Amino acid sequence: MTRDTQVVAVCGSLAAESVTRVALRETLQAAQAAGAQTTLVDLREYDLPTFDADNQDAGDAPALRAQLRQADAIVLGTPMYHGSFSSPLKTALDYSGFDEFEDTTVGLLAVSGGSFPTTALEHLRSVARALDAWPLPLDVAIPDSYEQVVDGELVEESLRERVDELGTKLVEYADVAQYPATASTCQAQPHAD
Repeated sequence: MTRDTQVVAVCGSLAAESVTRVALRETLQAAQAAGAQTTLVDLREYDLPTFDADNQDAGDAPALRAQLRQADAIVLGTPMYHGSFSSPLKTALDYSGFDEFEDTTVGLLAVSGGSFPTTALEHLRSVARALDAWPLPLDVAIPDSYEQVVDGELVEESLRERVDELGTKLVEYADVAQYPATASTCQAQPHAD
């Protein structure tokens, strides 16, 4: 690539002691080590009211979209709530669209207080594909989340390695649009009401 790779992580957890945020920071550190510039979009810092198609620029939606449009790769991180991803992340995705995600490499990371957050990852993958993004085959599932972090750091070496691999792969496969054989040719569609 001729310019710096931009990797943006979106944290779908609003909790102060968020395992999702810890894991995303680790992912971004690995992306930086691989040569990327990184940004953490912490949804606690954004005013995003429930999405209303009649007011798509409500609150901080324009600022959110601007951050995402800069990205060559985006990692979406979420806690699993009731078998799916979090409502703050859903709202952020509702305010976004093809302009932010089409032909963008996307990594997925989900955290659960119990068993593997498989369904949350499946749901995020479906949303990424609906936005014509390019989700990486590698994703990160963090079960039993409160056992995984001590003093703000991931403690299990194999988990740290997987999170680091996600950060590295985001950089390696960033800016998929530069590969014409794989880039999408679909036209962007507005939100349906």
